[in-house]
Amino acid sequence: MDMSVKAGGLELKNPVLTASGTFGYGLEFMPYGDLTRLGGIVVKGLSLKPRTGNPGPRIVESPCGLLNAIGLENIGVEAFLRDKLPRLPWDRTPVLVNLYARDQAEFGELAAVLAQEPGVAGLEINVSCPNVRAGGIQFGQDPGLLAAVCRAVKDRAGAKPVMVKLSPNVTDITVLARAAEDNGADLISLINTLSGMAVDIRSRKPRLGNVIGGLSGPAVKPVALRLVHAVCRAVHIPVIGLGGITSAEDILEFILVGAHAVQVGSSNFQRPDKSFQLVQELEDLTRELSISSWQEFRGSFRETNF
Repeated sequence: MDMSVKAGGLELKNPVLTASGTFGYGLEFMPYGDLTRLGGIVVKGLSLKPRTGNPGPRIVESPCGLLNAIGLENIGVEAFLRDKLPRLPWDRTPVLVNLYARDQAEFGELAAVLAQEPGVAGLEINVSCPNVRAGGIQFGQDPGLLAAVCRAVKDRAGAKPVMVKLSPNVTDITVLARAAEDNGADLISLINTLSGMAVDIRSRKPRLGNVIGGLSGPAVKPVALRLVHAVCRAVHIPVIGLGGITSAEDILEFILVGAHAVQVGSSNFQRPDKSFQLVQELEDLTRELSISSWQEFRGSFRETNF
């Protein structure tokens, strides 16, 4: 079947994107597969100026998952546009940039810089990182702050589609999703990591330098699936699902409950060729299940066993 997807101004050759923070700037994964086979690449979070991130240790394994507290370490938008973006196949695979800023004015400034770049297909607003002390998750827990950030980015993004990445660490995620939609978001992605921590009983100290980290991996998939289902029913704009995706079956589950596409995250650490592998596995599985079109399959979930 035709694997392509159109969503919120993005044109994807298939619904498999990489998740920000797990695929570097894209170039690091070139030895493991063909970047042009992917539906899209979402690069690691970028800020106006370089960031050093959190002190180590910054990654800890947990049962069926991974805790990270990287703290959005990045080279800054100027270095990315000069040194990384020109080497990516942005003319054949959409490259989306994940934005991090400390206030709405800074978000707008960052959007304005990227709006002029033909190699950037869209912007993903990070309002859900639990590992930074300024900005991050505070924007994703307050509908008013989220609305202001969305509007600041949308007003200066030009023709670039704007996607908002939501946090699961909230009481009612649909309130935040509607705030994003009402203030210009073209797409919504969810979920970012669940807040968690790990401790060492022998040293009696935290196992992460930041104490608190973000839990990702297969352990979070049931939570992610529930929240994607809820948001797809609450808004009219396309939703990109992520959280614990390790197989083509996982991808179809997210699309079944309403997602237009998915982002593959922690699996890239387990196998650096995983996202490329999933593209082929998804093609094979849709053929096996006789799925004729995404439009027919998407959101066809039946909420009863009877």
